[in-house]
Amino acid sequence: MKYTFIIQCKLGLESVLAKEIRDLGYSDISVLNGEIEVKGDDTCLARLSIWLRTAERILLKLTAFEAYDFDQLFEGASDVNWSDYLPKDAKIRIFPKCINSKLLSGRSVQSIVQKAIVEQMKKKYKISWMPETGEEYKIHVDIIKDKVVISLDSSGAGLHKRGYRAHAGEAPLRETVAAAMALLSNRKPETPLFDPFCGSGTIPIEAAMIGANIAPGLNRVFDAEKWHFISKKVWADARKEAKESVKPMKMMIYGSDIDPSMIVLAKKNAKKAGVNEYTEFSVKDFESFVMSGDRGMIITNPPYGERLEDIDYAEKMIRSMHKVLPLKRDWSYFILSPHPDFEKLFGRRATKNRKLYNGKIKCYLRSYL
Repeated sequence: MKYTFIIQCKLGLESVLAKEIRDLGYSDISVLNGEIEVKGDDTCLARLSIWLRTAERILLKLTAFEAYDFDQLFEGASDVNWSDYLPKDAKIRIFPKCINSKLLSGRSVQSIVQKAIVEQMKKKYKISWMPETGEEYKIHVDIIKDKVVISLDSSGAGLHKRGYRAHAGEAPLRETVAAAMALLSNRKPETPLFDPFCGSGTIPIEAAMIGANIAPGLNRVFDAEKWHFISKKVWADARKEAKESVKPMKMMIYGSDIDPSMIVLAKKNAKKAGVNEYTEFSVKDFESFVMSGDRGMIITNPPYGERLEDIDYAEKMIRSMHKVLPLKRDWSYFILSPHPDFEKLFGRRATKNRKLYNGKIKCYLRSYL
């Protein structure tokens, strides 16, 4: 059966995500702000869930309609054949979002959609009440400019939660953003990679998973695996494909940080992610970092100042990059920073600037090619 999936991502990563989807063999897509719609079957959902590195969440689109009052919302929600998707003991959770619409009360939207679902399910199953003793089903109701989209959450925990990062310290870099940085670098497998502000190791680990072709969702579970209308075999086959696609890497990836506790975490995370043999972490002050070798690449996320250190320290680090990271043939830098005067402090204009969001912090990926 064909479905429409809504794949959410951080603003600025739509083109990266679209390429990932196309590389998996799915071309029937529509690119929107912060999300991409994909037409596909059961296998498509399982493969996208397991393989996508820059996606935040995947939703199964159930219906879309316009609603200017609660009667229209109730009718539109009632048009979905809920028993096709929910068992009679389903525990229902509604997640409303209302932006620039006549219907602005999230609590009222939640109540109306819940009522539409429960009334239909009671008729279908000939019961007087829904026990809600079974598995939880998350239903998203997004109302933007009076257009309603109702969808079923297939992911559960956000897709950035790969399962390898139990602890990350303060101000962690989101895994999906780290993966995007690595993908945007177009790094070749033989190019050495360094992260001199590695923290708990997210950038080196994500880059190593890309290099070894390890699917980010290989070792986690998804809410859609409990759906009765999708075969367990679909998930088993998708995981089998992912396991068989892993390949050895030839080039090591290096990470360093001034904080010894972060390096301990980075090593633990790399081992859990299955890339400890491809990553090497060390305790090192950034100012003692040396660019060794004729060629290489630096992908890094230096301290912001707002959350980890004070602004003065963050600016001092950016200024020191001018000396520590000189212009060198066959070396490229990809530096993520929210500082508006980064290029001025660094002393060089970037080849390219790309706006990305790490959590809610607006940053720019400065590329020096």
